[in-house]
Amino acid sequence: MPASLLRHSMKHSTTYLNTLLWLTLAVSAAGSQPTPEALASFTGAEFRGGAKDLFGSNFDGEQVNYVYALPTGAHATMEVTFPLKSVPPGPLFVHLKGRDDDYPAQCAIAIELNGRTLFEGRNTYSTKAFETKRFAIPEGVLKAGENTLVIASREKEGNVGMPPWFQVAACVVAPEKYVIRRDLHKDFWMTLPAEKRPFPEPLPEGKQPGFKFRGTKGWMWTPQQYLAEIPYLAQFKGNFLMNCYGSMCDVEHYRWGDPQCNRWWEDLPEAKKKAYEEVVRECQRNNIVFCFSMNPNILSKRVVNDNAPGSVDALFKHYAWMQGLGVKWFNISLDDITLGINASSQARVVNEVLGRLRAKDPEAQMIFCPTYYWGDGTGKEQKPYLETLARELDKDVFLFWTGEAVVGKITRKGAETFHNLGGHRMFLWDNYPVNDDRPTMHLGPVIDRDPDLCEVVDGYMSNPMCKQNEINRFPLLTCLDYAWNPAAYDPFRSIGQAILHLADTAPQREALRDLVEAYPGMLIYGQHSTGFNAVQEQFTRIVTAPFSRQAALAYIEHLQRLSDRLKQQFPGQYAPARQTLDNDIQLLKKRFAERYPELAASGTAQTASR
Repeated sequence: MPASLLRHSMKHSTTYLNTLLWLTLAVSAAGSQPTPEALASFTGAEFRGGAKDLFGSNFDGEQVNYVYALPTGAHATMEVTFPLKSVPPGPLFVHLKGRDDDYPAQCAIAIELNGRTLFEGRNTYSTKAFETKRFAIPEGVLKAGENTLVIASREKEGNVGMPPWFQVAACVVAPEKYVIRRDLHKDFWMTLPAEKRPFPEPLPEGKQPGFKFRGTKGWMWTPQQYLAEIPYLAQFKGNFLMNCYGSMCDVEHYRWGDPQCNRWWEDLPEAKKKAYEEVVRECQRNNIVFCFSMNPNILSKRVVNDNAPGSVDALFKHYAWMQGLGVKWFNISLDDITLGINASSQARVVNEVLGRLRAKDPEAQMIFCPTYYWGDGTGKEQKPYLETLARELDKDVFLFWTGEAVVGKITRKGAETFHNLGGHRMFLWDNYPVNDDRPTMHLGPVIDRDPDLCEVVDGYMSNPMCKQNEINRFPLLTCLDYAWNPAAYDPFRSIGQAILHLADTAPQREALRDLVEAYPGMLIYGQHSTGFNAVQEQFTRIVTAPFSRQAALAYIEHLQRLSDRLKQQFPGQYAPARQTLDNDIQLLKKRFAERYPELAASGTAQTASR
């Protein structure tokens, strides 16, 4: 190992961050513009062989591997195997992010793909920093099925740990204009920005916001939670707030799911009406569109439909109440229901309610959340349902859509297909960072939303966490940033700026950065569950690795210190978020005790976590 690399490794080898990074995979890069699709992508650490197992794979924030001279045997070669379903036409390249040693002569290497040499000779990489170079792949070398890429040293003299060596941080097989960027799904970490930027990211002169409507809904929020978030929506260019339809149920006296909870046919208590009237007035004072929402058919003993005498009248009284307050936007949601799944009947109910609203106010608007609200609409049950709505639902009604899945990546292509089948304008109901009141948090930036989605979809609505509405502001601000200027959206910049705009001091910002890194969220991890818990997942990865006791202790200790810092820096804020963290710490201590009972008996875990 070269002296500079050895000093770096020794300096950080005992820290928490390095311990964790050695146990996870990563890829690093730069750039914020859309790039061509990659056929295969991997970090240096994903290459087999090399010397990563001798000296670790973390260097300068990259996940690396390196090769030494031929006399070092297995440490002179590294390789990675990747499958391809097919090989697209057009020129393709190996984009290799690497770095040379600190020796006067640059290390001779060979790059081979499926036995074909792409490069052989002295590399031309910098000795001071990682840089990316591309190597053309001759036609016919890539193949459908398994492919093997080899990077090998060609130096005839040298020892392990000493020059000559060559280091790889990332490798991508892609078209020529591909730009390697950090893959958040493999490595999420943050560097706080040095200074505040305008937020959301400003639009070019004369350019309109990406989505006309940008905002959020509650998730079983109380009126006080709605009131607390309205100023932040207004400050960061949000202009849309919808109440959770669950908030209109009797959540004050029954658990959600109890059939007594959703009694939509009854009048709301006067105290509750007054509380929500204040929410409406506060939205109006801040130029925010308030959208009133109910779901009469979810977990209910009675359903509304066009054949039930009086059911539409019983439902409409709530909408008439809101319209009397000056509300112009309304939603009927019939998602996640088991009864009343009939597109024609649903369309007639929605049409009737909208017709009554427009009889008093021609500007009244309606968004309908269909029972099949996810996917591209081509499924066996989805397609005929959506085609019926296309024919029978009032053409002025918007449809809610959550993307190709309930949670996950959202593309323009999927939106176009759903739009063509549903035949109506659309609002994106983005199921991020919602936790469905599960004991977890999703705090990282929103990712994997196409930058041109706004050309198909009119409105963007984030679905938030339940009790943690204060800490929810951090991912919400990234959602607003994306919705305002999707073409320029950069998740790294966005979450960093969100922290700078919402915290006052350096210690506060650093504590929040570490909390976001601990709970980066389901999208970062590529999970499709709103109950996914990154802290618990990370601990599982640690304790299932070989020789993991010290790493597990370091992780618990890091979280405990983070909890202490949050209490110190935010004594009157983020209580539900801090409780979520503390609950996870206790769970991890219990799991550590189960994994290492002899240490738990001696009190090691308790001592180390203070």
